Amino acid sequence: MNILVTGAKGFVGKNLVENLKKLRDGKNRTRPNIHVDEIYEYDIDSTQEQLDEYCAKADFVFNLAGVNRPKDPEEFKAGNFGFASTLLNTLKKHNNLAPVMLSSSIQATLSGRFGKSEYGLSKKAGEDLFFNYAAETGAKVLVYRFPNLVGKWCRPNYNSAVATFCNNTANDLPIKVNDPSTELELLFIDDLVNEMFDALEGHEHHCEFDGVEAVADPNGKYCYAPVTHKATLEYIVECLHKFHDEPTTLLMPSIPEGSFEKKLYSMYLSYLPESKVCVDLEGAVDNRGSFTEVIKTLDHGQVSINVSKPGITKGEHWHNTKWEIFVVVSGHGLIEERKIGSDEVLRFEVSGDKLQAVYMLPGYTHNIINLSDTENLVTLMWANEIFDPDHPDTYQEFVEEK
Repeated sequence: MNILVTGAKGFVGKNLVENLKKLRDGKNRTRPNIHVDEIYEYDIDSTQEQLDEYCAKADFVFNLAGVNRPKDPEEFKAGNFGFASTLLNTLKKHNNLAPVMLSSSIQATLSGRFGKSEYGLSKKAGEDLFFNYAAETGAKVLVYRFPNLVGKWCRPNYNSAVATFCNNTANDLPIKVNDPSTELELLFIDDLVNEMFDALEGHEHHCEFDGVEAVADPNGKYCYAPVTHKATLEYIVECLHKFHDEPTTLLMPSIPEGSFEKKLYSMYLSYLPESKVCVDLEGAVDNRGSFTEVIKTLDHGQVSINVSKPGITKGEHWHNTKWEIFVVVSGHGLIEERKIGSDEVLRFEVSGDKLQAVYMLPGYTHNIINLSDTENLVTLMWANEIFDPDHPDTYQEFVEEK
């Protein structure tokens, strides 16, 4: 399949093209029904001759070209209607009835505050052009009305206020929120790319519109990406502040699979300056070695790194409800556990040469001993709760009486 992407250097185009390349090159095997041969990248600096060639050979067309931040409102018409006309006329010239996707906007509904939107009017004109083309030629046309598009590579101060908020927060720049209660419907770029892949497979999602709301309808005139998220500006900014502070607090917010928070965090990270990509960690250091907290979570405990110097024993304590998992990643050591009130000792010889997870059981006093005379013992430790110095649930007791 030969695929033409117009607006290939834009936010959506770049993400789509790079993911199409992964399908073409066999690096993404999740879509076995999509076979990509050539990807034709058309953008503002491409020539009419290239468009002519691409329209002659394309088996599917993604029309992502458009204007959304012009200096002159007349550029809306030229970018969102004029080029669409050129594209469709070029396809007709070559009698190419390949399916054509149009990237439109919910502003084309002209509902509510979009009623007099120059951008919405230009998008609506583009939609009508595509529907007329489908009626005239019989070609399959997929008209998508997108809400706010966000994600990695989204240009701040251009594509989206969310991109601006992410960029400014990551770079310690001020942000301005006029109305914190304003709610946005957000479509993240990876969910959009998944929908574009669905379209390539011929099972795009159809809908009708009730105002700006997409209503699923298998026979609907329009298409939509079914996975979107709604959030107020206040909540978006609140999340970004937590992401910004995480290297200091070490507190990782809850980011469940598929959640808005998980996707927003990924977007935020894409704006980090180089100076924040590598972060120093501060640990407790003494003559025995060191203990450094890495990540804390409110619902899944914390992760730490423990370093024990040669011959050193650490631990010799027990917990009521706290429990831990130790994984030695470097060195040679011994982990011992004894149930309180019992003389029986469980012993596990561990080494970085064979990774094993050893569970520190509640009600068992435990230790970890570096058996080497020359090398440090490095252990990855997970605890089921964040350490609370006011309620440590940690009680000193030797595994074996000294």
